[in-house]
Amino acid sequence: MATDTQECVVLITGASSGIGAEMARVAAADGFDLVLTARREENLNEVADSVEDEHGVEANVIRKDLTDPDALERIPDAETLVFAASSGGRGADAAREIYVDAQKQVLEQFASRENSPDRYVYTSSTGVYGDHDGGWVDEETPIDPTTEKTKVLAEAERVAIEDAQHHGIDGTVARFSGLYGPGRYRLHRYIEGPVTEGYLNMVHQADAAGSVAFLLAADLARGETVLVTDDEPVSKWEFADWLAAECGVESPPKRTKEQRLDDDGLSEAARRRILTSKRCDNAKLRALGYEFSYPTFREGYRERIESYRNQGE
Repeated sequence: MATDTQECVVLITGASSGIGAEMARVAAADGFDLVLTARREENLNEVADSVEDEHGVEANVIRKDLTDPDALERIPDAETLVFAASSGGRGADAAREIYVDAQKQVLEQFASRENSPDRYVYTSSTGVYGDHDGGWVDEETPIDPTTEKTKVLAEAERVAIEDAQHHGIDGTVARFSGLYGPGRYRLHRYIEGPVTEGYLNMVHQADAAGSVAFLLAADLARGETVLVTDDEPVSKWEFADWLAAECGVESPPKRTKEQRLDDDGLSEAARRRILTSKRCDNAKLRALGYEFSYPTFREGYRERIESYRNQGE
């Protein structure tokens, strides 16, 4: 049975920026009332004001640190939780503090309430797959994380499904490929180069957020993982050449993986990322019925390319 969005309150953690803020906008457009939490209250207020003005929903702002158990007690009840908090791009220890420890605290706190949540969504990363030598991966592919941070992400996925189930909550893992969109475009990186060979798996942040809202509204993928990526993985060299042509500039210089790995200054984590290659398949998400706003990078980068051509930046 589909969820009645008019009677459902969605709590979104990490809602002050990035994918959390985008999820707030998309969920509000679908009619969900919201509870928004993050550490930065000013940004939260801006997001809340925006969705209330545009969509007429109620958006309550709670500035809380998810690592503080006492703070969690003061967050109001919600029928659905979306865990989109970020570790701020820091290392494995910071990732564990947010994605594993804080996630466990959130689940324990809300499961103990009289009105406990019905649904839970954790936003993960395709980094958990590890290296597949350019081969295809989907939800049935065993994960094989290769860095300390992606090992933490794999553990966090287990928490989202197994710990949530233990608490009587249906968890869903939304496993995102590389996010892009306003504030996240990498146009200059690819048209200026040098570009190292490999594959790009991407999803526009509007579709990342839209897919989560879709799964909630249609009441799908309870207890499951869904790979959220667009229709077309692309070679980095092909992508760079396409961007350059669309922007009216020369193709950028390119280098092989071997050439990049010759750099003695590379960190071990960077080396592992360079050696990790895969192509992500979104057949499950498509079969569930999600329709992409930006099916490939061609549609997703159009606005950014037009801005570059008009303004030269």
